[in-house]
Amino acid sequence: MEAIIRMEHLYKSYGDKQVLRDINLEVYPGQVIGYIGPNGAGKSTTVKILCGLLSDFEGSVVVKGFDMKQDPLSIKRIIGYVPELSDLYEVLTPAEYLELIAGLHELPAEIASTRIPKMLAAFGLEGQIHQRMDTFSKGMRQKVLLISGLLHNPDILILDEPLSGLDANSVIIVKELISRLAAEGKTIFYCSHMMDVVEKVSDRIVLLNEGTIVADGSFESLKTELGQGSLENIFARLTTQGLHHDAASDLVSAFDLPYISRTAEDE
Repeated sequence: MEAIIRMEHLYKSYGDKQVLRDINLEVYPGQVIGYIGPNGAGKSTTVKILCGLLSDFEGSVVVKGFDMKQDPLSIKRIIGYVPELSDLYEVLTPAEYLELIAGLHELPAEIASTRIPKMLAAFGLEGQIHQRMDTFSKGMRQKVLLISGLLHNPDILILDEPLSGLDANSVIIVKELISRLAAEGKTIFYCSHMMDVVEKVSDRIVLLNEGTIVADGSFESLKTELGQGSLENIFARLTTQGLHHDAASDLVSAFDLPYISRTAEDE
């Protein structure tokens, strides 16, 4: 099977700081990639390059046969991007905002007019279609953001903390949606710090640390190889070497108070 995303010898620096160091990665249609790493590992930089938001990188990025440096616009047409934070033009209603997004993707008006209310209703926003978004909660805005990334039916969906602010029922919908899109051959690039969710929705996990890939495989294969029972433990072992325990102790000791256990308090 031909890779739908191919990164070869990808490097990116900000001034003297090297953020990505020789990233080589092939992603195939229908895969759900859990792309994880600690803060500053290079996840967001990778995503920005994939979305055509950063052009001054070294190496090669080819998406569905299109070279990112030569034809970024063709790549943007086949990618849906859901950032963790985004300005939604809050003076607009969901219908107005999504009509704008549909126009940018050159989605025919008759398709957009049918698709937009159906997608809003699926997320329980049918009663707010014509309500200005400056009154919306964070979760409601996140639902509109998710719909904007899906509206043009992209081949590749890039999700950066997509569950931020969502209620439990909406989280279930998004998880099921990811599974169904992958079954239809869509490729999902999923970035998150929620290890339990990544573990459940991803069929392949790529772990980044200090700009390099330190693990790549299914959760089961990584668990077998590293002898760890959860993705959280694998993450901690490869990125902190157990230093999170020392950090927790240092934070507690900063209060300069004697340690009293809950058991002692109860007695």
